[in-house]
Amino acid sequence: MKKLQFKTDINAPVAKVYSAMLGLDDKATYEVWVAEFNPTSTFEGSWEKGTKILFIGTDENGEKGGMVCEIAENIPNKFVSIRSCGFIKGDTEITTGEDVEKWTGGLENYTFEGNNGITTVTVDIDMADDYVDYFNQAWPKALDKLKSMLEG
Repeated sequence: MKKLQFKTDINAPVAKVYSAMLGLDDKATYEVWVAEFNPTSTFEGSWEKGTKILFIGTDENGEKGGMVCEIAENIPNKFVSIRSCGFIKGDTEITTGEDVEKWTGGLENYTFEGNNGITTVTVDIDMADDYVDYFNQAWPKALDKLKSMLEG
């Protein structure tokens, strides 16, 4: 796995950025920025530490798919860590096998740092080699979308 990092400064308070990024008050705020990965992206579950959360969407054929994850840590307004546990294909959770092993245990971490009303969001990701190019393009667009939603 490769380690990737993406960062942006958003002219909004930390609590507002944290809440919008996770869709805590309104799931639609999460769905706006993750649409850069897949227009149908959403989540099912809780952002509470130790809980399972599913990141799902539909592909170009209308089939449901996504990731099975666990919230490894959630310190409100400071840090969220998401651990990969498997895939979703249709209505089946796949948590074993060669494809899953490329991702299992990989982390996606969000760090929120506030300074005079500006929030720096840092995303650190463990990424399977096959997806590095895709995420190097998609993550900056997603963070720009989050920024424009909160500043606009």
